Amino acid sequence: MKRTSYEAVFLLLIFLLAGLLTANLCVGSVNIPLREVLSLLKEKGENTVHRDILFVIRFPRALAAAILGGALALSGYLMQTFFHNPIAGPFILGISSGAKLFVALTMVVSLEMLRQPGAGLLIGAAFVGAMLSMVFIILMSGILDRMSMLIVSGVMIGYICSAVTDFVVAFADDADIVNLHNWSKGSFSGTDWEQVAVIAIVVLTVSAGVFLLSKPIQAYQLGENYARNLGVNIRWLRVALVVFSSLLSACVTAFAGPVSFVGIAVPQLVKYLLGTTRSMVMIPACFLGGAVFCLFCDLLARMLLAPTELSISTVTAVFGAPVVLVMMVQRRRDV
Repeated sequence: MKRTSYEAVFLLLIFLLAGLLTANLCVGSVNIPLREVLSLLKEKGENTVHRDILFVIRFPRALAAAILGGALALSGYLMQTFFHNPIAGPFILGISSGAKLFVALTMVVSLEMLRQPGAGLLIGAAFVGAMLSMVFIILMSGILDRMSMLIVSGVMIGYICSAVTDFVVAFADDADIVNLHNWSKGSFSGTDWEQVAVIAIVVLTVSAGVFLLSKPIQAYQLGENYARNLGVNIRWLRVALVVFSSLLSACVTAFAGPVSFVGIAVPQLVKYLLGTTRSMVMIPACFLGGAVFCLFCDLLARMLLAPTELSISTVTAVFGAPVVLVMMVQRRRDV
């Protein structure tokens, strides 16, 4: 695909991102006209109710959905690169479930001690859980020859971690169970500006680090021997892929709970649009695509059955699962 085509795809993604961000700010149980939103953003609006809805609820939630969606898509892209398989992803391989388990443990223990866990503690707990799950999957990849069996082992790890999480939640106080239950289903609601700041710092820093590795990643995609001949330190690159993907997945799980299929579907859709696997192009495009995808799904989660809100994973599964099915059928035909 020519450079102009790349630019067209990026312009499309940026246009969709801006449009969906605007829709998430304006549309809801209380609709706010775009003109008033702009006035409120300029601090000229006079409606205090709309100001609270915009700045306390919708704006931080929309930013969290965009940044965490980009993080999840980029995490999936790194895992697919690591395992050389497009079906790999943080949700399918049980990475999100491992992070979810450790976050639940941390939340229950903290709440029992009458302390609200901080953002750093939640991210740290999620990272430990994600890393342990990732290490197990890597060990299994050295034992199992078929990727299908590796996927099955990842799904089993996910079920085990989810079962243990439910067991842990059973020991929480009745007042805390509702919050833990809503979080475990996946949601961007309840995000405040302090959390958005932490999310932005962690995700954007890690994403910048991933982009700096775009050339070694590109060489790694062409084969380990090829990358080694170009002077790429394969061992350290693989460690970087694991750490970065786990950090991104952990940040998502810590603040939004497990979100399904974004890490698998978005990189494949972006690769289809771009017509290339060049990492220097794919990395920013995956981030933008994940942001667009999650903003769209979060808008539907809020509006489809309003005032009842669906979990974000319910909506992402509806749009992401068919992409995975089509991809598996296509791989079967190519064999």
